[in-house]
Amino acid sequence: MKREDGITPTRENCVYSSCYCEENVWKLCEFVKKERTAPLEHLSVVFISNENRMVPLWKQKSARGDQPVIWDYHVILMVRGLQSEAVVYDLDSELSFPCSLKLYSAKALRSDRSIRPEYHRKLRVVPADSFLLNFASDRSHMKAPDGSWKMPPPPYPPIHTAESHMNLDDFISMDPAVGWGAVLSLDHFLRSYAENSSSASSSSSS
Repeated sequence: MKREDGITPTRENCVYSSCYCEENVWKLCEFVKKERTAPLEHLSVVFISNENRMVPLWKQKSARGDQPVIWDYHVILMVRGLQSEAVVYDLDSELSFPCSLKLYSAKALRSDRSIRPEYHRKLRVVPADSFLLNFASDRSHMKAPDGSWKMPPPPYPPIHTAESHMNLDDFISMDPAVGWGAVLSLDHFLRSYAENSSSASSSSSS
């Protein structure tokens, strides 16, 4: 994993704001593009959610013991094609940074087979260049009814495009007809990317 170790800053030096995982990953992609530490086509942004917006993830820093954290959504960065094994960057995880996708799948995602259907995960896989080009958030989802912040916002200005100031819901949505990228079930995602990382590029394009 030495090659991937160098494509982002160390965990301690990454731009990070708690509960703004989508922006944390956007900043990782921005860094890779700006510093040219890896070809951007090897990076994918992965939104994890479902129709109920209740998805369990294990090995999260905010968890208690081995209990999962139930997020409405979570966002990670996946890097494939720099070597045989795909890796994941998750700034909210207790696992290594980066972490092999196989280990992340086993420890953090686990399986849908032992959890209730309403918690089953889906994943929207978006090419990093598309994410950088299209993502916009005015952070309104993090404001309470009285206008106060649920969590302190990042110190830099909100991310927007010429077309939009807020389209986060299009990325969180697991409706394949909405937004960017491809929406997969957890099983499909694991078969495509984790079980045979070396052929992930060919299987993901089928």
